[in-house]
Amino acid sequence: MSDALTHECGLAFVRLRKPLSWFQREHGDPLWGLRRLYLLMEKQHNRGQDGAGIACVKFDMPAGDAFLERERTAKRNPIERLFDEALSPARDFSESELATMDETQLKKRFRLLGEVLLGHLRYGTHGGRASSMCHPYLRRSNAESRSIAMAGNFNLTNSSELFEKLVAYGLHPVGDSDTGVVLEKIGYFVDREHAHLEATMGAGSFLNLEGSMLATEISRQLDLARVLRRATEHFDGGYVFAGLLGNGDSFVCRDPAGIRPGFFLVRDDCIAVASERAALSTVFDTDPREIEPIPPGHALIIKRDGTFSLERFAEQLPLRQCTFERIYFSRGNDPAIYRERKQLGRNLAPRVVSLLKDDLDHAVFGFIPNTSETSYLGLLEALGETRQRMAAERIWSMVQAGTATRASIDAALAGRVRGEKVAHKDQRLRTFITHDSARKDLVNHIYDITRGTIYPGDTLVVVDDSIVRGTTLRESIITMLARLNPRSMVVASASPPIMYPDCYGIDMSQLGRFIAFEAAVAIVRERGQDDVLAEIEAKCIEQAGRDPSCMKNEVARLYALSTHEDIENKVAELIRSDTLKWQGRIDVVYQSVAGLRASMPEHTGDWYFTGEYPTPGGYRVLNTAYLNWRRGKDGKRAY
Repeated sequence: MSDALTHECGLAFVRLRKPLSWFQREHGDPLWGLRRLYLLMEKQHNRGQDGAGIACVKFDMPAGDAFLERERTAKRNPIERLFDEALSPARDFSESELATMDETQLKKRFRLLGEVLLGHLRYGTHGGRASSMCHPYLRRSNAESRSIAMAGNFNLTNSSELFEKLVAYGLHPVGDSDTGVVLEKIGYFVDREHAHLEATMGAGSFLNLEGSMLATEISRQLDLARVLRRATEHFDGGYVFAGLLGNGDSFVCRDPAGIRPGFFLVRDDCIAVASERAALSTVFDTDPREIEPIPPGHALIIKRDGTFSLERFAEQLPLRQCTFERIYFSRGNDPAIYRERKQLGRNLAPRVVSLLKDDLDHAVFGFIPNTSETSYLGLLEALGETRQRMAAERIWSMVQAGTATRASIDAALAGRVRGEKVAHKDQRLRTFITHDSARKDLVNHIYDITRGTIYPGDTLVVVDDSIVRGTTLRESIITMLARLNPRSMVVASASPPIMYPDCYGIDMSQLGRFIAFEAAVAIVRERGQDDVLAEIEAKCIEQAGRDPSCMKNEVARLYALSTHEDIENKVAELIRSDTLKWQGRIDVVYQSVAGLRASMPEHTGDWYFTGEYPTPGGYRVLNTAYLNWRRGKDGKRAY
C-alpha cells in the first residue's frame, strides 16, 4: 500500500496450562511462556508500530505481592524495549540458578512473568501516541477477581453513547476512548456479578460464607459469559478484545459479524490466541489446520483451573470478515491469504493485456513494495499463461497455412514476460504521521528505483495492493518511476477503489481524502451535475437525527453517476503531479468488486468498496463523513 494507514492493532495471548516448573523440566526454560508471547508479538509487528504493552497474572502470590502487572511503551522499537526489560533479570542468573528457583521466586524476580500473559501492538487510530494510550488498560482492585487488564483490536461507532450509559449507571468514567469505555462497562458488570454471587452465597444466604471463603467461591463461580452478554449488549463496531482477571480467569471476544480476526490454538501445555493464524502456526510449529477462528459473537473463556469453553455472548450477525485483512494488513505467509492475493493479481491480467493491446514484448512488470508482491506474482503467472496461448495460436496459424518452420516456431516461442524489481522501499518512514510541510520531502525518499530495467519504448506496469489517498503515488512513486523514462505507465490496484469510510478498525473516516471520491466529485462537476452534491447533503441532514438502524447510504448516488472506467481514468489524471516533467501516458486499473469476492468468497467485509455496512453505525459514520466534507471539516474524525 503506497498510502500507509493507521489500522488493525495486534493481539497476542498465552495461557500456560502447566506450572512454570514443568516448562523448566520439559523445555529447560521457566520463561518459555514469556518468550512465546514475545515471538507472537514479533511475528505480528506489522500490525502495530505506535506502541506495545504486556500484562500478566501471577497465580498464588503471597498477600502483599502483586498478582497483576503491566508495562507499556510508545518509544521506538517498542516490542524489543518491553521484552528487554521483561527478560533482563535472566542476565543476572545462570541457567542452573534459574532452575533452582521456585515459582514464587521466579515471579518475584521477573515482574512480567505469570501464568496468563497478554500482549498488544498498537496502531493508533485516535487519541494520540503516548504510552498511556497503549493497551493493555487496567482496572485495579484489591480483590483479585475484580481486577481487569484488557487489550483489543477494535473500533466502536457508538463509544460516546456507551460513555453516556456509564454515566447513567452513576459512574464517573475518565476519558471516552473506545478501550476505556469497554473496560469500564465490563468492569461495571463484573462488579454486578460479584454483588449477585455475594447475595446468593454470603451472610444470611443458604451457604452463609464470609471472608476469604466467600471471595474464593465467588471467584470460582464467576460467570464471564453472563458478564459479557450484559456488557456488550449495545456495542456497535468490529472487535476482538481480551481480558485478564486478577484471579486467573480470562476471555477473548470476537464481534458478532466476525469483522475483526481472532484465532486460537489449544495444546496440553498452553492455550494461545493471536490476530493472525500464521503467527500461531509459526511460533508453535503447528499445522494451520489445527488453529481455529473464534466464532463471531463468541468468547473463548478460560477459567483459573485451565478449563476452557466457547460461549456465545451476542447473536451472530451476517458474516462480514474484513477483506482488507487479506489484501494488506495480515502477513502474507498464511497459505489462504497467499492464494487469495495471487488470485487478485491474476484477475488484473485481462484488463492489463487489453491496455497493452496484446503487446507483452514491450512491457515490464513490477510492484510497489512490499505487500503487493504476492499479487504481482499472480499477475505474472496469468500473463505467462496468456503469452503461451498467444504463442500457441500463432504457431497453429502457421501450421494451418503451411508456413511453419523451425525458425518461425522458435520466434513464436521466444521472449518472456519481463518482471523486474523496479522499486525498492529502503526507509521505514511513517509519512502519514508527519505534518504536511515535511511530508512531501519525506515521501520522495521512501522508494528507490532500479535503473536499467526499462528500455526505450517499454510500458511500465506496476502493481499496488490498493490506492487509498493517492498522495504517495502523486508526490513520490510516479515521479520516481518516471525517471526510468518508460513510454507509458499502468498502475494496477489489487483492490477495488475505496469509496466509503471505515469505522471498524482502519482509520479511514475522512471521505474527502479518498482519491476515488475526489475523482467522482471531479467528474460530476465537470459534467455540470454539482446539484447532486447538495441533494446528497440534504438527504444526510434529513436522516442525521434518526436511529442508525433507519439510515441508508445516500452517497451511493454520487458514484452511480460514474462507471468503473470513469473513476479509473479520472484517478489516472489525479495521480499525475503538476510538477511532473515526464509526458508519458498514465493508466489506472482497479480490481472489480466481483473479482475481489471471487478471490476470497469467505470474506465479504467490503463496505469501504461498496458502502454496504455490517452494522447500523457504519451508515451514521458515512453520513457524518459526508457532512464534514461539505462543511469543510474533512480533517475531523467521523465517529
